[in-house]
Amino acid sequence: MRTGRLLGSGRTADVYELDEPAWVLRRYRDGFGDAAAEADVMEHVRGHGYPVPEVRAATRTDLVLERLSGPTMLEACEDGLLDARESGEMLAALLYGLHAVPPRDPASEPGTRVLHLDLHPENVIVTPHGPRVIDWANSEEGTPGLDRAMSAVILAQVAVSAGPLAEPARAMLTALLKAPSAVPEAARTAEGLPEARRRRAVNPTMSRSEVELLGAAEELIRTLLP
Repeated sequence: MRTGRLLGSGRTADVYELDEPAWVLRRYRDGFGDAAAEADVMEHVRGHGYPVPEVRAATRTDLVLERLSGPTMLEACEDGLLDARESGEMLAALLYGLHAVPPRDPASEPGTRVLHLDLHPENVIVTPHGPRVIDWANSEEGTPGLDRAMSAVILAQVAVSAGPLAEPARAMLTALLKAPSAVPEAARTAEGLPEARRRRAVNPTMSRSEVELLGAAEELIRTLLP
């Protein structure tokens, strides 16, 4: 397969079209990521019915994936296809579904689950067949409260900023935390907040201004937790 035009770029990777139109190439830049490990996680959760793209091949830097049709959740909100409340509830449902997937090691401690740790509106593609979750570079296994807290912190950083997405991000965050599947787990989400904040603070892709928002972001989450 030959690499075609650049389709999109994120903080650590670029996505290219291939000469086989059903597939795309996601390539890490500057030593980031482990695409082969990412592929293993994706195939595990996909085997349990979780909505992720099919993986065709992987090396350390390259991931050949099923090409998805549709906007990101963020784009769908901007285009009026979803509102902020619907988006927050969808994120909550995707987290709930992921945490129903068993860990890869049957001998893991009770309560251990696969975590995405970067589930936010730019990592969900809204396809005609439903949402699909992408970008599993940060995934690991652990307690679901950390995963929910990470998604909350990411939204809250935007919600407390001066940017144009602050208001919809706050509405998404509120819906995420108050969704029926999230309310019973509120205490565990709160327990995960300090570690989620710590991880965001040391994330090398964070700007100084983004890191400076973390205190206000955590405070907002705690006021919204049911």
